[in-house]
Amino acid sequence: MVQGVFFRHSTSLMARKLGVAGYVRNMEDGSVEAVYEGEKQAVEDIVEWTKKGPPYARVESLQVTWEEPKGEFEGFSVRH
Repeated sequence: MVQGVFFRHSTSLMARKLGVAGYVRNMEDGSVEAVYEGEKQAVEDIVEWTKKGPPYARVESLQVTWEEPKGEFEGFSVRH
């Protein structure tokens, strides 16, 4: 669950810094979904960052599913 810690915004900034494409969004159950696509090392770096999140965030669990990149994203977006 995410509330008031700028998780989506911070994720977007980090993704752009690392050159990762994809999106981040809040889910109806209060969790956050993020899809990352890019160079392997950059994606690994943002996954590591996501384990902690921005300051004041408390990440309790993280589920990661690795897939072959599909090249379907241009840039990184925050979805609503």
